Amino acid sequence: MRYAPILALGAVLFSAIALPRQQQPTAGEPDALPEKAVQLNRAVMQKFSDTLKETLQQAVQNGGPASGMVVCRDKASQIATELSTEANMIVGRTSLKLRNPNNAPDNWELAVLKQFDARHAQGESAEKLEFFAIIDDDQGQKTLRYMKAIPTTTLCLSCHGENINPEVDAKLNEWYPNDKARGYQEGELRGAFTLATPLP
Repeated sequence: MRYAPILALGAVLFSAIALPRQQQPTAGEPDALPEKAVQLNRAVMQKFSDTLKETLQQAVQNGGPASGMVVCRDKASQIATELSTEANMIVGRTSLKLRNPNNAPDNWELAVLKQFDARHAQGESAEKLEFFAIIDDDQGQKTLRYMKAIPTTTLCLSCHGENINPEVDAKLNEWYPNDKARGYQEGELRGAFTLATPLP
């Protein structure tokens, strides 16, 4: 499972979630979900996004696009692990066009990603795409699932765009021989942040 392990905080202990294999996304209106859980998921997602962006920008400024690649390969998973521990949830990233196979979507995430892709194709901005649902995992644990689309930004294009630097291209070919995450343009749907929270 690609997600970072969850560690206990205080007296609260959540076990790792076995996510459902056949569950399809159902309509999830934030107003119908626990308000604190919705706020927490959005806050954790935003922290993940902001921290990753800041770390990536600093690496690119200091060492160029090749240094940025190292951040996406190594630092992103470390940030996700730290946030998973802090928030007692599972935090990660996924996409329909994978670079790192460790980020492959489960069946539920795959269905949501396809929904995002269809909505984006119909004109919805990638920046506004999100989805909540409460589902039962394989052990019957109620779990809040949340996904928020990742739009392609200018910062992404040096490694995910159409014209990739030869040095970066060579390293991508070495690290990710089955890379599908290329050819993007700014504003396109790159993938999604994905969070899972066990509910009492």
